[in-house]
Amino acid sequence: MSWNPALEPGCPDAVSLDSIETLIIPRARDLGSFEVKRALPAPKRQMVGPFIFFDQAGPAEFLTGQGVDVRPHPHIGLGTVTYLYQGDFHHRDSIGSDQVIRPGEVNWMVAGKGVTHSERTSEAGRKGPHALFGIQTWIALPESHEDVDPVFEHHAKQDLPEFEDGGIRARLILGRAYGKTAPVTLYSDTFYLDVTLEPGARFPLPDDHEDRGIYVTQGSVQISGQEFPAGQMMVFRPGDRITVAAGSQGARIMALGGETLNGPRHIWWNFVASSRERIEAAKAEWAAANWGQGRFSLPRGDDHEFIPLP
Repeated sequence: MSWNPALEPGCPDAVSLDSIETLIIPRARDLGSFEVKRALPAPKRQMVGPFIFFDQAGPAEFLTGQGVDVRPHPHIGLGTVTYLYQGDFHHRDSIGSDQVIRPGEVNWMVAGKGVTHSERTSEAGRKGPHALFGIQTWIALPESHEDVDPVFEHHAKQDLPEFEDGGIRARLILGRAYGKTAPVTLYSDTFYLDVTLEPGARFPLPDDHEDRGIYVTQGSVQISGQEFPAGQMMVFRPGDRITVAAGSQGARIMALGGETLNGPRHIWWNFVASSRERIEAAKAEWAAANWGQGRFSLPRGDDHEFIPLP
């Protein structure tokens, strides 16, 4: 599909509520200093395309000196995507990456056979009152890439394709959509968009991806006359042409999806795999804490603590 979001004036919205295959109300989890809303995995839906985990962090306010401290922890079989609206995270990992991410930028970490990372509010961010608001999601890797060596990429805001038309502003975070391709290295067909809509603006989802969904982070959207407020995810029926309209206050949404994998994935704590045996092997190695002797080491510059196996 080419980028052509404008519709005929007065064109009726042909999308039926039946096109919503799954409606997901995220579960809230209190992490102490802030709250997350977890949309994926959900009881009725494990994945949207390869997206297997979707957390909204915040919005949260912090006083001077305070911040988020996610201690070093492991991953296998997935890629993590961190994208912020407000605040920052200082990412460190066991392959030597050391990167602060700010709003509009992308951190992409491929865990593959195993990686450890931490995410903390930066020292600069703690020097005054500050806010945090963003999305972290995981993409399950195809079986052919579950055991690749871990990789980290950071992409600046200006390097991501953007679109603007008819009250729509969209940034392509991952994958391909509307004839554009983001610079992040992927292993399956995917799309992931940050979309801001003015009141009443209408946004058509890409129609050349198998799985498609949206998550409303601010405002509301209307589908077939029904309003869906912030904090809900809709997953749509494959093959339907989908257009959503912003409510009276406008909307900000994350649009996501892509090619389905060849089967479901096992997910336990921070591990994703095509077999339970892979999960059990990773659990045993993390519990042993033999850093540098197997697949796991602690991040350089952040190796004084870690999250133990649950």
